[in-house]
Amino acid sequence: MRTFKLYGTLGCHLCDLAEEVINDVLEANPDALNFITLAKVDISDSDDLMTAYAERIPVLACAETQAELAWPFDHQAFVNFLNQNLR
Repeated sequence: MRTFKLYGTLGCHLCDLAEEVINDVLEANPDALNFITLAKVDISDSDDLMTAYAERIPVLACAETQAELAWPFDHQAFVNFLNQNLR
């Protein structure tokens, strides 16, 4: 099981779009939820996260591999990112 974190903030339009892409893929591939955990992380709760991500959100990160997928990404880029980080 891998943990993926979507870094963003409340009211971030691009973060909402990234979440839509992620949800679309997961709804089309419900078995993926057997292999991943997805968590939304509000960077405004942490000075360290604000420093790391404020200019870059939304960013999807795999906790185990430290790999990051920066916005903009589409459905295929998200699928590729999942596949690369589930190996």
